Order: sequence, then C-alpha cells, then structure tokens
Amino acid sequence: MLQIQLLRENPQQVIDRLKIKNFDATDLVSEIIKLDNENRSLKKQIDDNLMAQNQGAKKIGQLFKENKREEAESIKVEMASLKENERTYRTKLQEQEQLLQSKLVLLPNLPNETVKPGKGAEENEIIYTEGDASNFNFEALPHWDLVKKYDIIDFELGTKITGAGFPVYKGKGARLQRALIDFFLDEATAAGFVEIQPPYMVNEDSAYGTGQLPDKEGQMYHCQMDNFYLIPTAEVPVTNIYRDVILKESDFPLKNCAYSACFRREAGSYGKDVRGLNRLHQFDKVEIVTIEHPDRSYETLEKMTTHAKSLLTKLGLPYRVLRLCGGDISFTSALTYDLEVYSKAQQKWLEVSSVSNFESYQANRLKLRYKDETSGKTRLAHTLNGSALALPRVLAALLENNQTDNGIIIPEALRPYTRFDIID
Repeated sequence: MLQIQLLRENPQQVIDRLKIKNFDATDLVSEIIKLDNENRSLKKQIDDNLMAQNQGAKKIGQLFKENKREEAESIKVEMASLKENERTYRTKLQEQEQLLQSKLVLLPNLPNETVKPGKGAEENEIIYTEGDASNFNFEALPHWDLVKKYDIIDFELGTKITGAGFPVYKGKGARLQRALIDFFLDEATAAGFVEIQPPYMVNEDSAYGTGQLPDKEGQMYHCQMDNFYLIPTAEVPVTNIYRDVILKESDFPLKNCAYSACFRREAGSYGKDVRGLNRLHQFDKVEIVTIEHPDRSYETLEKMTTHAKSLLTKLGLPYRVLRLCGGDISFTSALTYDLEVYSKAQQKWLEVSSVSNFESYQANRLKLRYKDETSGKTRLAHTLNGSALALPRVLAALLENNQTDNGIIIPEALRPYTRFDIID
C-alpha cells in the first residue's frame, strides 16, 4: 500500500508513474486526497472540541470555587453538547478512515524507474542468457509423454482423485521431486537463508498484508467455514512472520527460505498452454524472502536473482533473465526479474522464477518497521521475495532436455539427492 504522505505531496507523480503499469489512477488519487482532507478536517474538529472541553472543565472548576453554581451548571450543559459532538466526529472519522483505507489498497505499487512501459509479456526486456537453447536434431518427446513412458507422473490419476492440475508423482518421479526440493533448500541455507516450515493456510490479515487481498481473491482457494486461505506461495506466511514488528537496523538483512506446496485456482488461465506440468493448481516451490534496509534493497534484489540463476546453472538448464515491463509486472511489485528455462521438446521458454522488490508497499500493509539509528524515528522496511525455484517447469525442462534413447539422465548436482543417475 502506498503511503498517504506520498499522495499528499506528489499526487501527479503517482499518477504518471502508475501509467507505466497501464493503470489510470487520476480519479482514484483525487478521491483519496479528498477523503484525506476530510479526515484531517475531522481530526482538527476533534482536537478543537477537546480543547474546548478542557477549557470548559477548568472554567467550571473555577466557578464552583467562586460559588457561581448557576453559571457552572450552564457550562455543564454546553460541555454535554461538546461531548456528544465529539462522539459524532469520532464515529464519522472511523467510517472515513475505513473508506480511505479501502481506496488506498486499490492503488498498485509504483514501478521502479528502470521499469519500461509495455502492454504485456511480449515487451519484457531480456537482460541475460546462459546455456544452449538450440533444439534437438531428433524428434524429442514432451514431458507429458516422457512421464507416461517411464511411469513417473500420472496426470489422469490426479484428475480421478482431485481434478485437473493435481498430478500424482510416482517412483523415481516422486524421488526426483523430493531431490529438487532438498537441493534448493540446501543451496538456500548455504547462501545464508534460514529455513522456515510455514503453515499452508493463512488468515485474512496475512493475505491482506502481502497484497493477495483484495487483489487476488479469485486466484486463491478459500476455506469459508474458517475464513482461511490456502497459500499461493510461501511468501505469504513467511513475510507475515514480521507483521506488526519493529526491527533494529542491526537486524538487517533478515533472510528466510521455505519449501511449501502452493495452491492456485489459476482463474482466467483457461485457453492458455496448460498441458502437463506447465500450469498446475497444486505445485511445489522453494521461496526465498528478505527483509531489508531501504538503502540496500536493490543490491539485495540483484543478489537474490543471482542465487536463483546459480541453481539453473548447476542443473545445466539453458535459461534467460527478463526485466518485466509495466504491463507484466505484478500489482504489488516495484521491480521484477523473471527467470525462464528453455524446453527443447516444447521449443519454448518456461517461467520458473520471479524475483521481486516490493520496496515499502507490503511493509506499509504489514506495519513492518525499523528504528532509524540516527533519527530514532520508525521507518518502513523493504520486503523482497523470489522463487528459488518453482518445481513444475524446472522438472519439465529437466526431463525433456536430458532425454536420450536409453533414458533420462539426471544432472550431476542432483545425483547425491536422487541416488540414481538415470530414469529408464
């Protein structure tokens, strides 16, 4: 959530920068400023009212001392009217503040100055490429055929048990899945991230704190009886560890990693490429989250992106890094890098990670602050997160890119975890 002070001081700057995200904030910003002015006026009325009550109380006391009871009783009547007005002002202020909050959460985060305008993914900027992204000189099988051939993932069985988008991993497929999770977690802890095992369900406050609500209700599975939400990513519970917390500057950076299953309804994705592992309703992911000092958050973003890149390098997968344009960056992000692996059987790029800096946008919702050592004032921290990595498309590319006539070769980095070298 954007800070109201920014909107008071630079409303046109907010409007102009949100145009990069293809978001017209003109009317909404005007409405927010109008509400804010009304709220400030109400607060002044309350302050003036309290001052009048204090002065009246002193005057009543003085009149009683002077035995002027009739005058004192007259002022008491005025005081009762002042107190009634105060209650009216406070009720109105509470309503107005709730309305203002409901409008503020409709504004996306401001994009970083390096984010370029664009309508969608086709205008993202490729900033780095590594590995051989050429196609095979033979007719390669896509992963949905490979997993059937070697009986390692069963999509039909998952549909029987639950529905489409909930695969069942079997035998070496299940072991390869577990190997990837362990590998990603070990790499994250070696990089200084503290492992967390979070709940897979969160309450409304947590979903609101990281920006899933009110923006992404349709993307989450909702348990209505308990009003819990199945997490779309471990970012949500892990970042909420620091909700309503005031940190010391010496606490930075706070680095956490977590494995979790992730649940996404993927509403609106129908008609897109949803075959096999490309788009699931339940999938596994290792997430890295950093709480950082505002002065260092963009340096940290680069480090987190480098960490995600290193995983793909060790797995021997060809990949590229994209800086997302305004039309593709998320509602809450200020700057996002996407990492995509190349699938040699599908002959396309598949997204496996997004690494984002949210600056103070999430922290403002979370009330996540730190005490500035110089001024002694509390300020908002910066939050960052990234996939390191999401498993389904990594697994798809591993199977497709490492297929041979004799089986699927396991990358060297994974063999200590799988304890087998080939799927045959």
